[in-house]
Amino acid sequence: METEKVPKHIGIVLDGNRRFSKKLMMKPWMGHEWGAKKIEKLIEWCVEYKIKELTLYTLSVQNFFSRPKNELNYLLNLFKEECLKLKNDERISRHKIKINFIGRLNLFNDELHGLMKEIMEGTKSNNNLTINFAMAYGGQEEVMDAVKKIAQQVKEGKLDVDKINEEVFENNLYLKNSPELIIRTGGEKRTSNFLNYQAAYSEWIFLEKLWPEFDKEDFVECLCEYSNRSRRFGG
Repeated sequence: METEKVPKHIGIVLDGNRRFSKKLMMKPWMGHEWGAKKIEKLIEWCVEYKIKELTLYTLSVQNFFSRPKNELNYLLNLFKEECLKLKNDERISRHKIKINFIGRLNLFNDELHGLMKEIMEGTKSNNNLTINFAMAYGGQEEVMDAVKKIAQQVKEGKLDVDKINEEVFENNLYLKNSPELIIRTGGEKRTSNFLNYQAAYSEWIFLEKLWPEFDKEDFVECLCEYSNRSRRFGG
């Protein structure tokens, strides 16, 4: 595959963990463990194919409030374990991977929120691959939070209302860069409040496979399909 045709920024909606678990006749939320292991593989594939940025939809803000308490606690413990792995994973420094967490991070407890900040601080100088974990995230919420930040700057006299433009707005979002390609696993064909602003012109690929079943062959096929599309902006 020609390097110039590989998308620089990929977004993935990691859907299907619960259904995968049900397939194995286990508690629904236990599928997230397989999903987490698949992310470790995904990072290797992104390094191999020289992807520059990866944004993963790991937990929506709606699911943060709607999931049963025992499932949410399980997820938060899993997030903590995975964050500790990231913090100590030598591949992060070896491949110069920068880690970001985006969303309403204040919803997480102090320990997990502090761990996220520590990882972001420790990897901020890395520039080979950036991975954004969207946690307690919602695209509409992101736009609302950006509007509030801009309004506060205007109120404090730090920003002239006549100077508000696209660049100012984007600088107040959680995520500035737009993915060229977004992949959604799990068979659903909807965007589910993911990167509503940034994905205005993204190419979408919807796969029937559940996220834990997603393999390198699927990843490469998605890259090939993207490379064969003709992207159009504005029509």
